[in-house]
Amino acid sequence: MANSRRKFIRQTATTLAGAGLVSALPQQGIAGQIRPVAAVDKINVGLIGCKGMGWTNLRTQLNNIPEVQCIALADVDQTVLDERAQNVEELSGKRPKLYKDYRRLLEDKDIDAVIIATPDHWHCLICCDALSAGKHVYCEKPLANSIEECNVMLGAARHFGKIVQIGQWQRSGAHYRQAYDFLKSGRLGNIRLVKCWAYQGWMNPVPVKPDSAPPDGVDYDMWLGPAPKRPFNPNRFHFNFRWFWDYAGGLMTDWGVHELDIALYFMGVSAPKSVMASGGKLAYPDDASETPDTLQTVFEYDHFNLLWEHATGIDGGNYGKTEGIAFIGNNATMVVNRDGWQLIPETRANEDGLRINRIEALPDQRRASNANYIADHARNFVAAMQANNPGLLNCGIETGATAAINAHMGNIAYKTGRKVYWDAGKGEFKNDPEANGLMKATYHNGWKLPVR
Repeated sequence: MANSRRKFIRQTATTLAGAGLVSALPQQGIAGQIRPVAAVDKINVGLIGCKGMGWTNLRTQLNNIPEVQCIALADVDQTVLDERAQNVEELSGKRPKLYKDYRRLLEDKDIDAVIIATPDHWHCLICCDALSAGKHVYCEKPLANSIEECNVMLGAARHFGKIVQIGQWQRSGAHYRQAYDFLKSGRLGNIRLVKCWAYQGWMNPVPVKPDSAPPDGVDYDMWLGPAPKRPFNPNRFHFNFRWFWDYAGGLMTDWGVHELDIALYFMGVSAPKSVMASGGKLAYPDDASETPDTLQTVFEYDHFNLLWEHATGIDGGNYGKTEGIAFIGNNATMVVNRDGWQLIPETRANEDGLRINRIEALPDQRRASNANYIADHARNFVAAMQANNPGLLNCGIETGATAAINAHMGNIAYKTGRKVYWDAGKGEFKNDPEANGLMKATYHNGWKLPVR
């Protein structure tokens, strides 16, 4: 039957020691390799981190991909677990199993794939454990909270050979592909500068609040995981974790990976020669957040520079857009964002002294009104699982790592307060112990970084 559970053919389990990976998952929970997911089969999905984008991703899969069914949820917050269990039951008619500890979910051999949508500081551990348990992975962006973790996750994905899609869903957007094709036509001329930005006017200051007891039903020790031990504070919980260095990298990584990814892809590059950054808490100097609310970062690549800008509390972004990427060429500038793309031709004087466009103008190219790129991204993930072919992914782990590493370089340049130089061959900063130290992941509370 099309909807019946398949019989997995499992190979002898490969131990983590032999793989050079040390995991937090107990050995008895490690599964062997599994066969590709057949197109006629139901795909059993587990969600780890059920609030925010976790629920968005799962709901999108359940609403748009008939093959997907959710059989398990994991979250440290019992209130969130109960709410999402009800949501899943309302959508599918089936109530999923619930776990406070993601490791118990990964022990379920009926789960084919997991969605990871925890705070960033958890991505590496959970992803490596999921891969070692034989699960395919859809991991929210940014890939990890440090460059070292990105490299560890790359090693794990290559070893275990599973499908890993990163949630940089712009890669599945049809109008981004159209803009890419136009850029590659060469009509923009020589591109000397790329601008990326995220101006987030809806983001308000994070008010200072006292430490308190965790909410009822929250396993706060599990929420902290490898992050430094500290008292619970509501400012650091759920959505606002993004603005604290222990758990994330602020807008530079939260939005930066989306926009930088498109810029790097279009320009065909992966690593800068140098990075410098300037900014700080200029809008809300006295609020509770740690990461800069205003930042400009300059990445130097061969033959062009890339400028990243972000600001909270204002919407006055470049070209009148709150977010986007601008490719500035000798003949024209192409601006692409989530709404579509447009061409802004440069002009020149003709023989009569009149200003004319250097290239033909085009009507603005709008995103289709019925487009759902998150759904397209999910379909791409499922198709890659069914074919057991990572090469089909629009945003595989290598792509996610490239964007995340570049974004983390921006934060490292900001933290050092000076220009830093990258050695792509060695995968480290040149003669810079301080910057290289900021690449590392330091784990606490008995949790250990997986070892490549």
